[in-house]
Amino acid sequence: MTADFYWADRVVVARELELRARKLAAGLLERNIGAGDSIAILTRNHPVYADVILACRLMGCHYCPINSHLTAREIEFILKDSGAKLLLVQHDLADRVPESIRLELATLVIDAPAGQRASEYERWLLGQSAFAGTTDAPGTHIAYTAGTTGRPKGVVRLPVRSEDRNARRAMFRKLMADAFGITPGGRVLMPAPLYHSAPSVIAQTSLDVSERLVLMPRFDAQALLQMIAVHRITTLYLVPIMYSRLLALPEEVRSRYDISSLEFVASTGAPCAPEMKRQMIEWMGPIIHEAYASSEVGAITVISSEEALRRPGSAGRPLETAELRILDNEGNAVPPGATGLIYVRQRAYPDFTYRGNDEARRSIERQGLVTLGDMGHLDQDGYLYVSDRASDMVVSGGVNIYPVEVEHVLAAYPGIADCAVFGIPDPEFGEKLMAVLQPESGRDIDTHALIEWLRDRIAGFKIPRLFETVLALPRDENGKIAKRRLREPYWASHERAI
Repeated sequence: MTADFYWADRVVVARELELRARKLAAGLLERNIGAGDSIAILTRNHPVYADVILACRLMGCHYCPINSHLTAREIEFILKDSGAKLLLVQHDLADRVPESIRLELATLVIDAPAGQRASEYERWLLGQSAFAGTTDAPGTHIAYTAGTTGRPKGVVRLPVRSEDRNARRAMFRKLMADAFGITPGGRVLMPAPLYHSAPSVIAQTSLDVSERLVLMPRFDAQALLQMIAVHRITTLYLVPIMYSRLLALPEEVRSRYDISSLEFVASTGAPCAPEMKRQMIEWMGPIIHEAYASSEVGAITVISSEEALRRPGSAGRPLETAELRILDNEGNAVPPGATGLIYVRQRAYPDFTYRGNDEARRSIERQGLVTLGDMGHLDQDGYLYVSDRASDMVVSGGVNIYPVEVEHVLAAYPGIADCAVFGIPDPEFGEKLMAVLQPESGRDIDTHALIEWLRDRIAGFKIPRLFETVLALPRDENGKIAKRRLREPYWASHERAI
């Protein structure tokens, strides 16, 4: 079964969608792109994602979605690191791809006025025959996480033994139903960018089992309510920043739209403040769910509305297919209520490695589980509370940002001797970036000039919103910057440390 697909004013029924996917699959095969190979897609939310997702499933190849906000340098790194053999790029983003890459990498441009070069994807697709085969090892996406060492890392799924595929597929379907509400016959609305991991996985599953998938070109609070009413949406994915903007709508606007068809609202990507969640439950009913998840291991826990009201701040209990332990630095299990590193495993997902960086993958494993640096505790009933990060990752508006990547760029700016970047509270985005700069002796840093310099080097969402200059950064006894001492004053009055 393939879902009907809706985007803006465009409708692609399941039969047509299947044909487009088979034509794309044939075109990939003609270019010697097959099982285990990868292609890249650099677009905003666009119907071409449906073609790519379904074609990769048929061919057993992988697609690498690239964040449309990245700079040319960042895009170049991902295209090279992913080993992509083809790039599909939206016409107004094509200039973001360095010329050296365009000369080497086969590229098809999409979505522009007829007669321009940018129409080449549709012309090329129409000229393909329909691929008649299938694969026992369907492809998926390569998600790039923000880099803990200054470079992003591509999450690559490892092959699954043929005799295990059916069992794992059944586990995965159940996981997607329990954590995200994706069930056969449902109508799913996706307002979040598909270049992020959870939205991409949800879209893949929705195309496979749902009756209808509606993809919004971009999030707009009032337009989202209208889409729910028009399409009688049953399942919706949101992140907390979207909650904030929906709650900001005047009551007279909210009341115009019938959203009674909604049965399941899923959220992940960033912790949701208890008060914000309470307001959403009061408005939409006890259908709000929050999952603790990551690109590497998928969804691990989920918490329902009723549980969230009884246990504010909790991320829920482990899903049936998940394993979760809280360990200390020596790998020993800690008792309920004690804080330690969160180690997890999701049996519904194939194991993974980081592309070209197996060492980084091995370094986070212990006892067959992996940690992504989050710290927390379990209560007596097994509910998880995420309290802090051992790593410095910042989640702003549902987007993961690793400060070390920003610090490496800042360190190259003339006059900066050292710097520290970290997250501080933000009422709308959850966290925002702050940079503390230590100038070289006798130098002043013009932050306006610095911001302009950064725009060409890192994506806008990675540029700090606040800057402070100090004579000397605080350091621990081992000489490392004491970043926790810099962060603590900003979080002192908040219930959560992230």
